[in-house]
Amino acid sequence: MNYTGIIIGIAAFLTIGIFHPIVIKAEYYFSKRCWWWFLLLGIVCIVLSLCIKDQIVSIVVGVVGFSSLWGIKELFEQERRVLRGWFPKNPHRKVPYPTTFHDPRKKS
Repeated sequence: MNYTGIIIGIAAFLTIGIFHPIVIKAEYYFSKRCWWWFLLLGIVCIVLSLCIKDQIVSIVVGVVGFSSLWGIKELFEQERRVLRGWFPKNPHRKVPYPTTFHDPRKKS
């Protein structure tokens, strides 16, 4: 039997599941300005995945890299969710939330 697909599927599922709360906490404590951390992690993981000889490990590291890049988009979306009231604002955050929010999906 070949378990490669199952292993990669579980790894992808866990990676996405782990990145969801990481993005929420990162936006809460550091604001969306920490997007470059996700960019750096994504680039490093993608480059590492090119250098790793073991196929499964290479794929899992690549999934982590691209999940990190997707996390950048989610950081900006998370701020919108907070401004809509779907998630709590951090009252002690040093970077204030924007006072106005324009949703580009809504027509003026």
